[in-house]
Amino acid sequence: MGVTMDGTKQQRRGNTRQRIQDVALELFAEQGYEKTSLREIAERLDVTKAALYYHFKTKEEIIVSLFQDLTKPMEDLIEWGRQQPHTLETKQEIVRRYGQSLVDAAPLFRFMQENQATVRELRIGDTFKDRMRGLRDIIIDPEADLVDQVRSISAIFTLHAGMFVMQDLEGDPEKKREAVLEVAVDLVTQAHEGAHRTGA
Repeated sequence: MGVTMDGTKQQRRGNTRQRIQDVALELFAEQGYEKTSLREIAERLDVTKAALYYHFKTKEEIIVSLFQDLTKPMEDLIEWGRQQPHTLETKQEIVRRYGQSLVDAAPLFRFMQENQATVRELRIGDTFKDRMRGLRDIIIDPEADLVDQVRSISAIFTLHAGMFVMQDLEGDPEKKREAVLEVAVDLVTQAHEGAHRTGA
């Protein structure tokens, strides 16, 4: 996917930055975060260490930038959700979009699972918990009873489980994704109907 001659500098830079992130994640997955050096990342990319340095000074910077890029859709989703009416359609749409953003961020979540000490050191988990709270607040009906609130939160965790646990189950990845999404949508639907049946 080369950039055309008239491609802007910005595009090219964005492209290199992304390639660095992708290759770094690959190497971290193969040989572990601690054992991977910036030099190795540069070598696999076939760029000089100086070229790599232009974008990122440390491995930590690469991970933090990846985290920011991949969780940006979640932030946007929370922003969008806050402005929508608290309808069932909104909640179902949030579950669908959140499911998609998790699929896109899957390599990063694997990294987080396998490198928990690094994640703690870089405080990535804190940001993630804040996003989770934001998501929870727009999916839950404050007036719903506890069981329905738990259903709403379970919808989010169903999507997470879909990323980690489901990888080991037999079957077509696409079908597994659809099944996970169906269960998550069911949960928010039940929760919503429960909340609105009880006189809300």
